[in-house]
Amino acid sequence: MSLALCCSLLALPALAQAHSPTPESIAADDASVTPKPTWAVPANPQLKTLWLVGDSTMHKADGHGAGGMWGWGEPIAALFDLSKINVVNRAIGGRSSRSFIEEGHWDDVLHFAKPGDVVIVQFGHNDPIPPRATVIPERSTLPGTGDETREAANAATGEKETVHTYGWYLKKYVADARAHHLTIVLCSPVPRKVWKDGRIASFDTTYAPWAEQVAHEEHVDFIDLYGIIGGEYDAQGPEKVEGYFGDAGTHTNLAGARINAAAVVAGLKALPDDPVAGDFSAPGEAVPAYKPPTP
Repeated sequence: MSLALCCSLLALPALAQAHSPTPESIAADDASVTPKPTWAVPANPQLKTLWLVGDSTMHKADGHGAGGMWGWGEPIAALFDLSKINVVNRAIGGRSSRSFIEEGHWDDVLHFAKPGDVVIVQFGHNDPIPPRATVIPERSTLPGTGDETREAANAATGEKETVHTYGWYLKKYVADARAHHLTIVLCSPVPRKVWKDGRIASFDTTYAPWAEQVAHEEHVDFIDLYGIIGGEYDAQGPEKVEGYFGDAGTHTNLAGARINAAAVVAGLKALPDDPVAGDFSAPGEAVPAYKPPTP
């Protein structure tokens, strides 16, 4: 699905130009949108908490821009009023929808989460590691959204286990969230800097549509970050997009992470019933709801 992001999405406070800002202008932004620290547990347990669950595109390295790379889960905290809501980034680099569960990280989130909290789940970058016949990488999931399984030895532990599809694991997140009375929002993966026929937005025909399919089948909210951000990349072109990445094409720098964070907020506001409406900071309020382009 090819979508374009309106230029005003990137107009964070002090950047309210009529055009998309350059990476340099974003990097020079004022302190109001400087990433604020997030916490492993809620800073104020009395408040509602927004939990972020995902991979390195959400939380890179130490969460402080090591190596010039940032996940969008760090700067998004500045788009929320932290006197109204906690923002807890539990994403871990290198994890897939499967390994985040198997390593116990999801159970840890559920342990601290309370009814009424909101969780955003975004996986897909580390799921498509091809499994071998008898051994399967510890991150790998089967493609698709069905009930197919494979019995194989875990490459890390050597223990035999049953591996499910990407969609099966997403459905488990949904079921567990419901059992704990949490509101869950599924997201597609954010796009890599991979161009095909001069475009990015139409490149992913697997994990983004699979995440959307699961959300539709499970009747939960979905944000197509791949389409929203990919459409903006298409509009800006390769030269500008080059300045949004801190590596060859997977991990954003701070400028790119801010764009992705704004895309998440725009996607939340576009939901029929935004679960965090009223919890945005002034910079977050300034981000308009995403509107797909007119065909």
